[in-house]
Amino acid sequence: QVQLVESGGGLVQAGGSLRLSCAASGRAFSSITMGWFRQAPGKEREFVAVISWNGGGTYYADSVKGRFTISRDNAKNTVYLQMNSLKPEDTAVYYCGADVQQFAIVPPRVNSWGQGTQVTVSS
Repeated sequence: QVQLVESGGGLVQAGGSLRLSCAASGRAFSSITMGWFRQAPGKEREFVAVISWNGGGTYYADSVKGRFTISRDNAKNTVYLQMNSLKPEDTAVYYCGADVQQFAIVPPRVNSWGQGTQVTVSS
């Protein structure tokens, strides 16, 4: 199983930017779909973005399309989420997921989860 460690969360004003990173251990990283998900207080964990094993395919939730960009560096076993034009409604704990099986369902079906990183956007 892949072990994941997220970083890069924090407090930012509306309109600001943050870049999340997710470092993975395990040789399987370069062959699996990775994703970012988020969970706000009192809500279910929801899909944010996914990226295919080689980075050739990406897909975003409508709520973040045009503002967030997912990318990966297989040489560094790391996946990123660049978040621009942040809104207060983006406030949540953001989780990295490895070997994403189904992302559009609630809860998403993912084989490995990181511990999460808090993102807080103030108005």
